[in-house]
Amino acid sequence: MNIGEVARASGVSAKMIRHYEGIGLLRAPARTQAGYRQYHDRDAHLLRFIRRARDLGFSLDQIRQLLSLWDDPGRASADVKRLADAHIADLDARITALSEMRTTLVALAQACRGDRRPDCPILKGLADAPAARSGQESLKHSSDTQRDSSAS
Repeated sequence: MNIGEVARASGVSAKMIRHYEGIGLLRAPARTQAGYRQYHDRDAHLLRFIRRARDLGFSLDQIRQLLSLWDDPGRASADVKRLADAHIADLDARITALSEMRTTLVALAQACRGDRRPDCPILKGLADAPAARSGQESLKHSSDTQRDSSAS
């Protein structure tokens, strides 16, 4: 299979396939004499695994660990479960932070009349935010950090 075919078979774009190869998540495939990448069914299966893990919110480092466990026939399922449980705990923390963010924003939006007057409770609420890092800021910071590490 060429890169377009494996992209269609896996649901992962050719650009992301090249990215995964570049960061070592996917081994570099054999090439034809003309330099074209040649993939096999196992590569498409591996890419579907990666895509599904990404869809579930696992980081690239976590996916690397999952792939290592997947390739190890002597693995203990407890190791996989431990990784999944840690990810679930992280998701729960994010859900809590997002819920708090939504509650705060709903209260600010409800306090705003949305008329022609210049005073705005939303802007005042943002300006009067406490100096200490809140759960919402921690969530944004962790999301930014994860997004940055995913893009590299």
